[in-house]
Amino acid sequence: MTDKKYVGSYDPQQIEPCYPPIIQSGGNYALKYSISSDKNAMHFGAIVCCMGVRYKNYCSNVCRTFMVNPPEKMQKNYEFLLELFDKLTEKLKAGVKLCDVYEAVYNHVKEKRSDLVDKLTKAVGFGMGIEFRESALLIAPKTTVQAKKGMVFNVNLGFSDLSNSEAKDEAGKKYALFIGDTVVVNEDTPATILTASSKKKLKNVGVFLKDDDEDDDDDDDDMKEDTSELLGRGKRTAILDSKLRSEQSTEEKRRQHQKELAVATNEAAKERLAALKGKKSDQKMRKSTVSYRSANLLPREPEISELKIFVDRKYETVILPVYGMPVPYHISMIKNISQSVEGDYTYLRINFFHPGSNIGRTEGSFSNPEAIFVKEVTYRSANTKVPGELSAPSSNLNTAFRLIKEVQKKFKMREAEEKEKEDLVKQDTLIVSNNKSNPKLKDLYIRPNIVQKRINGTLEAHTNGFRYTSVRGDKVDILYNNIKNAFFQPCEGEMIILLHFHLKHAIMFGKKKHLDVQFYTEVGEITTDLGKHQHMHDRDDLSAEQAERELRHKLTSAFKSFTEKVETMTKNTIEFDTPFRELGFPGAPFRSTVLLQPTSGCIVNLTEWPPFVIVLDEVELVHFERVQFHLKNFDMVFVFKDYSRKTSMINAIPMNMLDHVKEWLNSCDIRYSEGVQSLNWAKVMKTIIDDPDGFFEQGGWSFLDPDSDAEQAEVEEEDSEDDGAYAPSDEEMGSEEESEDYSEGESEVSESDYSEEELGSSEESGKDWSDLEREAAEADKDHKDFEDEYSKASNKGKPGKHDKRFGSKSPMKSGRDRHNNSKHKSSKDSYSSKHKSSHKSPHKSHKSSHSSPHKSSHKSPSKDKGGDKHRRHSSSSKRNDKKRSRDDSGHRDKKKSRR
Repeated sequence: MTDKKYVGSYDPQQIEPCYPPIIQSGGNYALKYSISSDKNAMHFGAIVCCMGVRYKNYCSNVCRTFMVNPPEKMQKNYEFLLELFDKLTEKLKAGVKLCDVYEAVYNHVKEKRSDLVDKLTKAVGFGMGIEFRESALLIAPKTTVQAKKGMVFNVNLGFSDLSNSEAKDEAGKKYALFIGDTVVVNEDTPATILTASSKKKLKNVGVFLKDDDEDDDDDDDDMKEDTSELLGRGKRTAILDSKLRSEQSTEEKRRQHQKELAVATNEAAKERLAALKGKKSDQKMRKSTVSYRSANLLPREPEISELKIFVDRKYETVILPVYGMPVPYHISMIKNISQSVEGDYTYLRINFFHPGSNIGRTEGSFSNPEAIFVKEVTYRSANTKVPGELSAPSSNLNTAFRLIKEVQKKFKMREAEEKEKEDLVKQDTLIVSNNKSNPKLKDLYIRPNIVQKRINGTLEAHTNGFRYTSVRGDKVDILYNNIKNAFFQPCEGEMIILLHFHLKHAIMFGKKKHLDVQFYTEVGEITTDLGKHQHMHDRDDLSAEQAERELRHKLTSAFKSFTEKVETMTKNTIEFDTPFRELGFPGAPFRSTVLLQPTSGCIVNLTEWPPFVIVLDEVELVHFERVQFHLKNFDMVFVFKDYSRKTSMINAIPMNMLDHVKEWLNSCDIRYSEGVQSLNWAKVMKTIIDDPDGFFEQGGWSFLDPDSDAEQAEVEEEDSEDDGAYAPSDEEMGSEEESEDYSEGESEVSESDYSEEELGSSEESGKDWSDLEREAAEADKDHKDFEDEYSKASNKGKPGKHDKRFGSKSPMKSGRDRHNNSKHKSSKDSYSSKHKSSHKSPHKSHKSSHSSPHKSSHKSPSKDKGGDKHRRHSSSSKRNDKKRSRDDSGHRDKKKSRR
């Protein structure tokens, strides 16, 4: 109790225990405060804990029951105990006798669960203050004292001697349930719980562990790993193997869970669409406006009788002369208007709305689209003033143009306001509570702003909702039954502390609809003066930092106290979620990159405006786009259960957060998939809505999986292309047969080399990758040696020596060369077909590149006798060799890629 971490800002010197804390378990239960904890080891079943603390001589008390792996019956009994506790606090009001409070609790048990009447405690609370237990203020059957406003009671009730038939040991077969809180009596409202910060819902006090069978399996796995480590004592990769094994099992479990979710998602979507199948949305019709109900309402103005354009502002109508008759057109029928001056004339062009003019827009259809519509009307008037007239005839067009624009602007503004209001759901009236103890927060700003300039105000909780009142008197009411999600974000790592409400139905203030309303206050200076001289040991800076830390602590305590009081007052119908900052990841839902933080049921960003809130219960699945290893970021698309709702996207999430996001979604039982490309989700959702039955017959959302049929078809197509690349054509076979006829006189070695390497036999198709690499390297080496010798001969410029060098033994001289030399005697057609085959099969590219240099080198001495001619031909031959070598390397690269 002396640790600042637990007592907060309270004075530790003033804190002392009322009694030694009581912990009971293992079947030994006595639901009273005069006993002490026994010396037996704590048993994992029902654990009753009681603690009383005295602060500045005034007492408080709290009791909780913690349950480990509670069976269904125990959970139901505990839920009923909570219901009974709410009944007790609701009945405990000023002016009510304490015996009547007990009677109400007793009758409720007798009515709902008569089997628990004998198990109920004899008293359900007592008055407390400076004394821990006021015996005259027991909430028991014989106490006739009336409760008064401001009295403090410790309400505690429980069931004892309950049996648990599902327990595996003797100690767990008997258990008790006991809860208690310190409350203060109010006038007309239920008692306020002062110790509500210690939550007592089942999800807060229940501990659900794995089954014993799973534990045994884990123990067996651990034993296996231990024995493998002992047997492989000198093995250095033992730790690495165990790590990889565990990671793989986690991924497999996640994958298996996602497969189960995929089936469940498709089934749930089918049922949901089947329920909505009979319901059809009404088609929106264009509002029919009538200018004048009768001809008598037509204005009697001289402009109308003179067949001029007249604008009636009262009825928002333009009266146009058509064929000598004044015809009224309502301003809503005018699409746009333009005016131009050409020479001595002024032109006024009026375009009207008609069927087909609003393609791609959803402004409703016409009630009678088969009627004849006027598309446009153009009027012309002279700019020259007629003698005797005050103004030129075109002045009427100028005036009409100006007035039509004014009336049209006013009409559109009114229509926009009506459109904003038409989807609004009428809210209940806020019941204002005049109780001074209402939870209240002062000096808060509201987002979005009520007016252009931000103003602060006060947020106060009333009977059925919140009311925000600004300093200039503006009021914004938010009812409890209209709040879908409430969030409290502390100021840890942020410059603001806030309360955010995500609403079920939009509310109207500032002439706009809003689904998200936020109340915040700044913690520190958001802007910093860079011109100010700063020093790390400056006393002013140190004191400012200390003041900011104290302000943060003070604001956090005030906001937290406000949320706890509201939760207690609303009986937890309003629960404030706090984002988990440690689970957050960066992303760009709108224009800028922000920190997106998961909560217990949402994914939110509340610091930046506009806010980003997605309720996970409304999400059908999540799809990751642009998931590729060479990209740094990926995108995340949320598809909602309401297919008519537009999908939501988060861009630019770092690739290293992919596993983190997958693990989070998997833990929330949300199905996810991933793909390489970005999809056009508007078209995808339209296709699903148009034919939902056909969509699910074809597998539903399985088309998003990476191992879908489309991708398998692509893989099969690639395999077929690879297989076809090694199949020789008839033309190739024919050219090879001709070349074999010319090589009959060669050695057996050359025949075997040619048949295996040139023809691409079945033995080569079974060669290992290393063998192919070695053959390619040898071919490159032979080719390089040949080029070196050839370049030396051409530099000397002596044809005789050049011939002699080729006649001597060289690195390229083998049965293969003799075969290539004999091949030069073949016809032109044979050479062309051979060249073609070398391009078709990568196995033949090496030999075709070797044969071509020989061909050019043997022709050069016979044709060119002079030194200059020989040098020119040798340089051109070198260029051809280099070109062919490049082609040859390209074929080899192609072969490797196909392998």
